[in-house]
Amino acid sequence: MKTIGIIGGMSWESSLEYYRLLNEGVKARLGGLHSAKLLMDSLDFHPIEVLQHQGDWETLGGILASSAVRLETAGADLILLATNTMHKVAPEIERSVRIPLIHIADAAASAIKALRIEKVGLLGTKFTMEQDFYRERLASHGIETVIPGPDDREIVHHVIYNELCLGKIEDASRNEFLRIIDKLVQAGAGGVVLGCTEIPLLVHQEHVDIPIFDTTKLHVEAALDFALQE
Repeated sequence: MKTIGIIGGMSWESSLEYYRLLNEGVKARLGGLHSAKLLMDSLDFHPIEVLQHQGDWETLGGILASSAVRLETAGADLILLATNTMHKVAPEIERSVRIPLIHIADAAASAIKALRIEKVGLLGTKFTMEQDFYRERLASHGIETVIPGPDDREIVHHVIYNELCLGKIEDASRNEFLRIIDKLVQAGAGGVVLGCTEIPLLVHQEHVDIPIFDTTKLHVEAALDFALQE
């Protein structure tokens, strides 16, 4: 079993899910008392969130690259960046280490293609929805994306940072997300990517009739495929 290095803390709410899912996944695959070999560098999210909203991605890239180096030095065999938004600086991380980074959008794309879906809705932070880095990564797999309108993007962004990242799960916010998903379906989406690792805390497959792609779970499965390969 290879050692998985996790860059976490963004937020710790979703990093907790990564830890749980990775260990449950190893137990399901190997049985017995097996658990995942993990290293986690859990960062303080507050200064990162400030830099995100200041648009200082260069500094953020340096912070996360340094985290990846610490994990590699400690013995990690691969890197798992436990957040969608910060994959904007994935190239900086990849340049800083010799071990592979498992890209979260690639994991989502594999699941989308398996269902032969060509157009998906994308929910996430405003950075993920509005900037090119995530949509272009999906496009490289032949997948078209549609995003909510400006007002709905504000709602999604607000709920992520002011509720989900603080561990607050509100029924009213879930209803808003379901309304937004309905509009994405009307715009031609055959499925919806939950492109923020906190959104699966709020929206589950049972809440909608079309496929949803839980990027946290898909990312974990991709990491386990790599870590447990012969």
